Amino acid sequence: MTSYIALLRKDFDSDYGVEFPDFSGCISAGTTLDKARSMAKEALTLHIASHIEGMIKDGERLPAPSSLETVMKKTNNREAVAILVDVPHSDPMVRVNITLPRSVLEAIGSRRNRSAFLAQAAMEKIERQKV
Repeated sequence: MTSYIALLRKDFDSDYGVEFPDFSGCISAGTTLDKARSMAKEALTLHIASHIEGMIKDGERLPAPSSLETVMKKTNNREAVAILVDVPHSDPMVRVNITLPRSVLEAIGSRRNRSAFLAQAAMEKIERQKV
């Protein structure tokens, strides 16, 4: 199984922020360290499902994970804590037909990827209900 480096950051008055240096735009956060780690795995799963699966179908490979040395060479990464997050097994995409009020569709219509946005919103709601 492949693992990617996630960087955890925390300011005094903020939640734990999570970012993946190998996947620009793949970010998350959590109110606790455990929640941040859980959300990191979820963010990577959604990112892979919405962006990278197309690469795989086109015969392209996932980017090789950066080494810790490469990630920490960047000065702004030295203040972060690095953790490894396993790439989840690919979960096949399924097309669904949903009905939404026009105003809701227009509100999310400006998002780059509606499917990823809706999937992430649903997973966040499900996660909150678990607590």
